[in-house]
Amino acid sequence: MPTLTTDDGVRLAFEETGSGTPVVFVHEFAGDLRSWEPQVRHLSRRYRCITWNARGFPPSDVPDDTGAYSQNRARDDVRAVLDALDIERAHVVGLSMGGFATLHFGLAYPERARSLVVAGVGYGAEPDQRERFRREADLTAQVLRTEGMAASAKAYSLGPTRVQFQNKDPRGWGEFAHMLAEHSAVGSAHTQQGVQKERPSVFDLADEMRKLTVPTLIVTGDEDWPCLVPSVFMKRTIPSAGLLVVPNTGHTINLEEPAAFNAALADFFAQVDAGRWPMRDPRAESESITGMK
Repeated sequence: MPTLTTDDGVRLAFEETGSGTPVVFVHEFAGDLRSWEPQVRHLSRRYRCITWNARGFPPSDVPDDTGAYSQNRARDDVRAVLDALDIERAHVVGLSMGGFATLHFGLAYPERARSLVVAGVGYGAEPDQRERFRREADLTAQVLRTEGMAASAKAYSLGPTRVQFQNKDPRGWGEFAHMLAEHSAVGSAHTQQGVQKERPSVFDLADEMRKLTVPTLIVTGDEDWPCLVPSVFMKRTIPSAGLLVVPNTGHTINLEEPAAFNAALADFFAQVDAGRWPMRDPRAESESITGMK
């Protein structure tokens, strides 16, 4: 598998499929580049699809220092992928941890993004959940270090927003759980404490998000409980954002409902590339409920 090198010397493994306008996929904590296979198979017929493994996820490098992992580093690794592959602008699609990286990439480097798909974003974002999430990140890292990847994956893959996937598609969920168990316990622990635990809440990014004009599609499952309120908040705050809520669906949206996810991406990209994705009409923002004053 080919690799590229970031500006801090970390090698990231990547794959390219197809040709045309580039689409870069940024995976979640429990996934890797293989998690995007349903999307690559569908979209590579018309697009140049790039998938890659984040630092800490072999065969990418696994720096043995939590300081090498952060939200800003995850954001800049997206840019490093584009730079290494000579891509000026791309559609950037991220899920969960990758969705946070995608949002931060769009805020920091809007000129590099044709569009942003911010899916499954919100874990630990609500103010009353911040400390609980931080404690659970530390606990997850401790289990990874003491019990190993297999034991951690067994518990993590059966979380309250993963069982929907298991119930709908046992075979697909089994493949997901098996791939999760193959991850690096060291890299996953550092990712939990360096990226997940320390990232800012989306509620703290309101001022930046109000200035975002890159076409943005926010996607959440309606049973992805930690992401529902943050997704609505992002929709209301980002003037270029649309919101898609997938019914009876948990966190692993792109694998749990691949047909719906693929169709949403294809339609979104087509609208963006045709210059037809709208900014919010200012008349839609009013103190009046009905428009009658």
